[in-house]
Amino acid sequence: MSQAIIQIDKLSKRYKDASDYSLNDVSFTIHSGDKFGIFGPNGAGKTTLISIICKLFSQSSGTVHYFPTNGSELSIGFVPQDLALFEELTAQQNMEYFGALYKLKKRDVEARTAELLAILGLSNVVHKKVKTFSGGMKRRLNLAIGIIHKPEIIFLDEPTVGVDIQSKNAIMAFLNELNTNGTTIIYTSHHMEEAEEFCDKIAILDYGKVIACDVLSNLYASYKVTSLMEIMLLLTGKEYRDNV
Repeated sequence: MSQAIIQIDKLSKRYKDASDYSLNDVSFTIHSGDKFGIFGPNGAGKTTLISIICKLFSQSSGTVHYFPTNGSELSIGFVPQDLALFEELTAQQNMEYFGALYKLKKRDVEARTAELLAILGLSNVVHKKVKTFSGGMKRRLNLAIGIIHKPEIIFLDEPTVGVDIQSKNAIMAFLNELNTNGTTIIYTSHHMEEAEEFCDKIAILDYGKVIACDVLSNLYASYKVTSLMEIMLLLTGKEYRDNV
């Protein structure tokens, strides 16, 4: 088995003035090279968990241990569902801005920009303002920005939401290539079929607790089902949860 890259131990979070915990005693391990999915209904605690792992929020208790493969601080990339772009800037200018935030050298930003925009089919619009882009083009640029610094681990929140099938195919193919080359990916989405095709291990959260965590084949065998959707409905119920 590959080495652990992130170990979460008894992690809990209760926001100020909240009566309930958003996360309650969450523990699991992500290994280097995993395509690890985190799923659950609205209000399950997914966003809080990812925010804590990415060091955007602090936990109330518990620990997150990081094990960088290069011996220094773990390099993290985050690709949010809400586009992190400047619409009035060009694709090139967006990449330069975020590259500077990561303190990359100018020549490295230029080379990385050319590489990523070519792979993601954006070379012909590199000097056009983002506000002229389609939704799929913005989503692909959002991905390029999140990985400009070549992170060891990438967090993806609904990476293909609102895009056409061509952009979805290009994005998922590129993510698989990154993973093949050693990048660990943590993924969350409401697209269960996409998740089944992409993830090799998943954790399911509900009401702030981990209620299942294993490779998909083991979960199918344990619950005698044939799809991730069946597991989700079996473990989290069929009632409406979008008012949480």
